[in-house]
Amino acid sequence: MVFQVKQVSSLSKVYLDGKCEFYEIKKDKVLKGERFSYQIAYKSDERFTSSVKIDSELEKYITVRAVGNVASELPCYPDKTAYTERSQPGLYPDVLFPIKENHFIKPNNWFSLWITVDVPCDIDAGKYDIKIKIFKDEKELSSCKLTLTVINAVLPEQTLINTEWFHTDCIADYFKVPVFSQEHWSYIESFMKAFVRCGNNMILTPVFTPPLDTKIGGERTTVQLVDVKKENGKYLFGFEKFRRWVELAKKCGIKYFEISHLFSQWGAFAAPKVMAEENGEYKRIFGWETEASGEEYSAFLHAFLPELVRVVEELGIKEITFFHISDEPSEEQIESYSKAKNVVAEILKDFVIIDALSDYEVYEKGIISQPIPSTDNIEEFIEKGFKNRWTYYCCGQGEEMSNRFFSMPLSATRILGTQLYVHEIKGFLQWGFNFYNSAHSLRHINPYEVTDADCAFPSGDSFLVYPYEDGAIMSIRAEVFFESLQDMRAMQLLESFVGREKLLKKLDKKFGKINFRDYPRGTQAMLEIRKTINDMIAKNV
Repeated sequence: MVFQVKQVSSLSKVYLDGKCEFYEIKKDKVLKGERFSYQIAYKSDERFTSSVKIDSELEKYITVRAVGNVASELPCYPDKTAYTERSQPGLYPDVLFPIKENHFIKPNNWFSLWITVDVPCDIDAGKYDIKIKIFKDEKELSSCKLTLTVINAVLPEQTLINTEWFHTDCIADYFKVPVFSQEHWSYIESFMKAFVRCGNNMILTPVFTPPLDTKIGGERTTVQLVDVKKENGKYLFGFEKFRRWVELAKKCGIKYFEISHLFSQWGAFAAPKVMAEENGEYKRIFGWETEASGEEYSAFLHAFLPELVRVVEELGIKEITFFHISDEPSEEQIESYSKAKNVVAEILKDFVIIDALSDYEVYEKGIISQPIPSTDNIEEFIEKGFKNRWTYYCCGQGEEMSNRFFSMPLSATRILGTQLYVHEIKGFLQWGFNFYNSAHSLRHINPYEVTDADCAFPSGDSFLVYPYEDGAIMSIRAEVFFESLQDMRAMQLLESFVGREKLLKKLDKKFGKINFRDYPRGTQAMLEIRKTINDMIAKNV
């Protein structure tokens, strides 16, 4: 029997054919309170059931998962392949399956185990050995050792406001449970916990079904936290589910709330879908057919929003609640967006309104006080004095930009945290935490079979976690994205010791100017950035 193993970085994608970068590691450094991951890559010429054993003082903080492969028909757009790791359709390592007891070893291809160490904040500084052993029956086939040095400093809490849009309807659709049934709430809780584990701390809250990625004239499954009743021309509102949502989110560790968009995507020309009980019938009272700034919907919002604000204040979340008007208005849509915003501006004057907006000329017209430009456009905003900096990426930010597509090297996913720190970014947004629909929500998809929204978006754009038996499980992209946020936090810690100017001078001297398009590429460079930060922290504690 031939059984090969390699101990490699979390930034190495282990492809079935073995044609990949096996960036081997034997030691590393970590801060207290940090999550550290690496992999055991292996190839066997036989199929068998193995047992995996951990030999370490840190054993109770270590989790072992199996990296599974999923299909991609569109790993990247055909004209944007310059910086990809692979660009052809095929199977890509991504999903992280829990190992409950024994692990089944498949033959003839390369696979990997994902090792995660959740280092506690109160651990003693020093060196810790971790040995991962793989057995067949009682025979030890391999033993891989990594020495992890814990620096005598605690990773600070995340200050970045981070959100990936949480698609509540997709959870109900995938698991085929009634919306807001007890089963649905249980799944929502699991997804919220995974959401926080990915580094998210602001959650899209569907007071009405979010009007996102929906074909004009089409509908998504209704997920409406606010009950609406219309009697004698007046509106009555019930907030029981909204209150439950807020309390559950806070329990899971969420710190900020973003209220779902009050008007349709792509120009704010229509109302979102709003369901209500009227004359004993539960029906849609607003939707694509409703003019956004028309008298009827305006009257509804003037009845609804003061009640929502009252409940938000009662729940003590006013200072951490944000609102949306409509996503990414263009130059041609300034008028419709402005009209829609004017409907609610006075009522929401004490709240921050955030929307994706990448056209600086539109921003100059003053229709959005807190825009969120894309990563490939934000530097123009910064050059012109943009202060409270938020940014986002989606399917359009590929090639040289950091993103989380299957086709990209994981180092290109991880560099984001460094870029966010260098540019003093306060908030980050991505649209697809768990979007299990085709583009425009024409149909529901199985994310294990369709990873590109029916060849609309590069695989990896529309979701970061996978649905599993009792809820959500992570992807390798989710873990590496979280590593990027930890890099940002480590830089903030170092800044508290040496100052921002000295830190940036060190990065510039060693790696050159880092921006959203130009940065040191590859696993070795990315790990060297973090090593530089760790070494400087270690010298100052």
